[in-house]
Parts: sequence; C-alpha cells; structure tokens
Amino acid sequence: MPVPSLAPPSTRSLLRDDVYGRLRDAIVDGTLGPNEQLRDQELAAWLGVSRTPVREALLRLQQAGLVVARPGRSTTVAGVDARAVRDAQAVVAAMHEVAVRAAVSVLDAVALDAMRAANDRFAAALRAGDVETALAADDELHGIPVEAAGNAAVATVLGEFTPVLRRMERLRFSSLSGRASVRLHDELITRLAAGDAEGAAAVSTRTWHTLAPLLDT
Repeated sequence: MPVPSLAPPSTRSLLRDDVYGRLRDAIVDGTLGPNEQLRDQELAAWLGVSRTPVREALLRLQQAGLVVARPGRSTTVAGVDARAVRDAQAVVAAMHEVAVRAAVSVLDAVALDAMRAANDRFAAALRAGDVETALAADDELHGIPVEAAGNAAVATVLGEFTPVLRRMERLRFSSLSGRASVRLHDELITRLAAGDAEGAAAVSTRTWHTLAPLLDT
C-alpha cells in the first residue's frame, strides 16, 4: 500500500524525551545520588514506562557525563568530576556567547524587561539562600537570548551540558554565593539593550566562568 501522506501522531519521541528529562532532573536535584546504581528495570517501574526509553535515556545521560556505564557490570550515577565539569563549562559558555551575539539584533524591550525581572528574582533568592529558585531564575534569564537567537544546535548542546553544571552547583552549595552574577547579569542586559554584541558576548562568557572556584573546593 502507498505510504499515507499524513502519518499518525507518534508519542515515541515525546516519551523518550520525557524519560530522559525526568532521569536527568532526578540526578541534577540529588534524588539519584553520585555512585548510585541504575537498573533499567527498576527505573522503568518507577517511571511507569518500558525499559527501552530508559535505556535510551541512560545512553544520552552517559554522553552528557551524568552517568557511568560499565558494560556487563553496572550503570551508576557519575560523581562530580572536575575535568568533566570544566569541559561542560567551556562548552556552555561558548554556546551562550554564540546565542548572545545572535540575539542582540532581535531582543526587544519585552525580552529585556523579562531578563531584568528574572535577575531580580535571582538576587532575592540569593538573599534568602534559596538555591532552587536562584538557579531557576538564572536559567530563565539566560534562556531568553538563547530562545531569541533561534539556533537549534545551540539549544540542543545547552540542553545536554547545562545540567552537568547545575548538578555541581547543587552538590557544592550549602548556600548560593553568586552575588557577582547579579552585577554581571545587569551588565549583560545593559550591553544587550545598547546593541553591543561584542561587549554582551564577553560579559556572558565571564558570567559562566564565575563557576570556576567551585571546582577547587
């Protein structure tokens, strides 16, 4: 029979992405801790899915450095490896630089105001010692130029490697001390509003490299 012109909607990719996201978030927020053994059958039962999307998700998590697979032996949650985090940091900083350069010409006043509001929430969460809210606000702020840039490749790479940094922050912070980032965010927004692509890109890179001291603790 001829191939139908309209394919039925497929939920496979949505299910696969959902399982990946839920396992990734469980690792990042510490629900699944470092060196914890990951058995696909147990994870499938926990998530209410078959083992196939779990296996696919574990492979992606391994590629991102959040999972360690030992063929024929075990699959475990990766520990915090300084080299892996530095590698992820370099990639994430570079991707945000690309996004910021592209976003300068398309960000409007509404987007810039949204960035300012996110930075206000970030600063308030820092004062309250609320790590989760601070990181969510930080993600929102930096996500605005990424979305505006419209570069799918950048978004995909950030989706893979930003969780490595966020997990490190959660594991290493007893209270979030990122007040320098508030000032850098303000400077980033100011340069974006002025149409200064080079200056905004430089500030974005500096912002992501403020995480470096955490790697030495």
